[in-house]
Amino acid sequence: MFRPTLYLFSIAFAGQAIAEAPSVAVDIAPVHSLVARVMDGVGEPSLIIPPGASPHDHAMRPSEARSLQSAEIVFWTGEELTPWLAKPLGALSPDALHVSLLDADGTILYDFRDATDGADHDDHADHDDHADHADHDDHADHADHDDHADHADHDDEHDHDHKGIDPHAWLDPENARIWVQVIAATLSQADPSNAETYQQNAATADRELVELKEKIITDLTDMQTLSFITFHDAYQYFEKRFGLESSGAVSLGDASSPGPARLAALREKVEHEGIVCAFSEPQFDTRLVRTAIEGTGATIFELDPVGVSFDTGISHYDSLLMAMSAGYQDCSKSKS
Repeated sequence: MFRPTLYLFSIAFAGQAIAEAPSVAVDIAPVHSLVARVMDGVGEPSLIIPPGASPHDHAMRPSEARSLQSAEIVFWTGEELTPWLAKPLGALSPDALHVSLLDADGTILYDFRDATDGADHDDHADHDDHADHADHDDHADHADHDDHADHADHDDEHDHDHKGIDPHAWLDPENARIWVQVIAATLSQADPSNAETYQQNAATADRELVELKEKIITDLTDMQTLSFITFHDAYQYFEKRFGLESSGAVSLGDASSPGPARLAALREKVEHEGIVCAFSEPQFDTRLVRTAIEGTGATIFELDPVGVSFDTGISHYDSLLMAMSAGYQDCSKSKS
């Protein structure tokens, strides 16, 4: 039997729970999805950078600035991805707790790489492999990495220093599992009354992320010989996790514009190695990719590291990684 008094009490209680949740802001949609999973049933985080924008040099809109200004907790990937965001964080939310997930204990990290043998910039082949960072107890030494603040200026790729950490770490679901636990622990400490919900949600998310990883492993079996290039070098976390290997990238890890020498070197590589696929991105003009493969016979497909075409929220992260897997599968089918 419908009881209006009990119904109104339930609505009031639910509203009170949401109102008491911390105000949370998140930088990019994939990380926002992980935070939303942990906060499910308690509150909803706000998103600072919409999926259609490049996180490397986004100019915040007033509504996004207001979300940052009202936040009590900010989860962001880190300054390596969004160097421009460090200053607004200090100015708009100086009293908020800022959690850089790239600095979370156990996060698997890799250096920037260069798959075109140093065309237009220094060769990074001598960088140490950071795959073993998963075993590190303390990432505090990341503060010694080169300052990427000048990445916001993309007028001349020669001025860029691409040493340091590749920030696209969310594309490895093992990192997502680590980050979910960090998010849950942070929220539980800030909001003890809802700690049990955060922890339960994190446990559910962890199981689902393992299932997602196993699904993609199955889908990408026998694709280790796939030959492809990408628009920008953003995918090594996904590639290393699932046994893929890119032959090169038109742009570097911050999507800066390539010079003629880089494009020429990449086109030569595509021709000589018989590369069959080139991946563009929905956030960027495809003309550079077309220039890089012109006359080679390679086919253009699409990869999207932030999930432009997917709704933001709980399901966004899974949709993003499944779409990544589908893109590589489409490439594989094209050569058969």
